[in-house]
Amino acid sequence: MDIIIDETLQEKYEKLKNYIKSLGSLAIAYSGGVDSTFLVKVAYDVLGDRVIAVTATSSTYPKRELNDAITFIKQIGAKHIVIESEELEIEGFNKNPVDRCYYCKKELFEKIWKVAKAHGIEYVADGSNFDDLNDFRPGMKAACELNVVSPLKVAGLTKEDIRKLSKELGLPTWDKPAFACLSSRIPYGERITKEKLSMIEKAEEYLLGLGFKQVRVRYHQDKLARIEIGKDEMEKFLDIKLIESVRNKFKELGFLYITLDLEGYRTGSMNLSLNLNL
Repeated sequence: MDIIIDETLQEKYEKLKNYIKSLGSLAIAYSGGVDSTFLVKVAYDVLGDRVIAVTATSSTYPKRELNDAITFIKQIGAKHIVIESEELEIEGFNKNPVDRCYYCKKELFEKIWKVAKAHGIEYVADGSNFDDLNDFRPGMKAACELNVVSPLKVAGLTKEDIRKLSKELGLPTWDKPAFACLSSRIPYGERITKEKLSMIEKAEEYLLGLGFKQVRVRYHQDKLARIEIGKDEMEKFLDIKLIESVRNKFKELGFLYITLDLEGYRTGSMNLSLNLNL
């Protein structure tokens, strides 16, 4: 069924394009997710070769996401620069404090600014949307400190808005499940290691390979895996043969205990222990 863009959404879309045009040139933090893909597409349509998509590789960023990002940029023809950003080497990051994302984003934006200046680009942008204002996002502090603009927020575009517009533009990410870096699977205060990140990535890859769409494997103490899947996929999981195959695979990866979260997938479940008033 075709999605009809209402007048309000059209106004937001026009506001986004006009704002991007006023910036003149952009280096965009591009992860390949729903928001940054949409932003890169619109910015490239408006500014052409005055847009650079910058993707950072690290142990917290799955290879499948990098491959998807590279493929999309090649399809639209925009300039793409891949940089290295190993968060585990950032002072304080691997201790996994509550403001972990601040350290990560600060380093990321500093590196993107270097790319921008080297190519004569005036602004650095991220893909934060209007909904992010109601979530716990320590990375926003880094964006503010480093003068990073957020065009999607400026235009008032929500995640739902972006998905609708992405579908209208024929973007492959319009219905892509939400994604966050692999570090977000580990409870605050528990040390982040490459071993844990590798176990999480391989476990999620396995579940995705079984056909599940919305997946999180949360890593808890004593090598316990807490699996979150979309509520609409719960019934599929409750098959004894599938359960046995998941158990065997996760044991092979190094997990000692494997559990299914009965509440299913929900964004920011690791923030529940913080008792934040957002």
